[in-house]
Amino acid sequence: MRTESRVDRRQEPRRPAARAALAAAGVTVLLWASAFVSIRSAGEAYSPGALALGRLLAGALVLGVITLVRRPGWPARAAWPGIVCSGVLWFGGYMVLLNWGEREVDAGTAALLVNIGPILIALLGGRLLGEGLPRPLLAGMAVSFAGAAVVGLSMSGGGRSSPLGAVLCVLAALTYAGGAVAQKPALRHAGALQVTTFGCLFGAAACLPFAGVLVSEAARAPLPATLNMLYLGVGPTAVAFTTWAFALARTTAGRMGATTYLVPALVVIMSWVLLDEVPGPLTLAGGALCLAGVAVSRRRAQAPA
Repeated sequence: MRTESRVDRRQEPRRPAARAALAAAGVTVLLWASAFVSIRSAGEAYSPGALALGRLLAGALVLGVITLVRRPGWPARAAWPGIVCSGVLWFGGYMVLLNWGEREVDAGTAALLVNIGPILIALLGGRLLGEGLPRPLLAGMAVSFAGAAVVGLSMSGGGRSSPLGAVLCVLAALTYAGGAVAQKPALRHAGALQVTTFGCLFGAAACLPFAGVLVSEAARAPLPATLNMLYLGVGPTAVAFTTWAFALARTTAGRMGATTYLVPALVVIMSWVLLDEVPGPLTLAGGALCLAGVAVSRRRAQAPA
């Protein structure tokens, strides 16, 4: 009885933190799912590099204003390697590669290849961060990956595919995984706002070679496309990456990566509501698999008796 009471007392302070992390992760996946609709509009007027740079500049501006108001200070020296690495790989490289890759392959192929990212996060987190590979996490990610592949294939509008596009999507998954794992150690020495703000700045700096293209395309782009690009910077970048970092600081990289498999299921719902794209039975089944896999991955492995 005494042992049980001690365990309960230890778990009580952790429950509010766990709920806050879960809520932050929910905000992240909701905003990342909404980016699917905005990228469709903005991508018609902006090339991959220009779209990534415009999105990052808008996000950096919002984060910079918040930082000036809150004044969290400079990150500790130990946090900078992770901030720089995540900024260049994830904020910069991933966005350019993903925008480019989705122009070369159909949606199903892109979904299949890019969604190996969370699996790579779990493997890298288990190897480099010592998080281990719990069986519920592996089982849930396998189910969710199958669901994401089904959703992507069912929503694919054509069979367009190229070796270049496949390579770009795989590289996007690698940069996503590498950046997310690099961010975890940085969060031990700096806050979520600090890591996100400076990571966004480094990502924008890496995309500066596209500045000339951005200026020329913005001059002739329709207003809805530009507004969608700005929304991508404010919502799915500034807000979503901050809530991601907040949640990542309070859980493992593997579990956070598995949570992003909610995005395909939310995309199905948003496409139905906002784009009037009625999902077929196969799409709904894939979305259900994504939800089921995330639920399984969130379970804790039972300790041996």
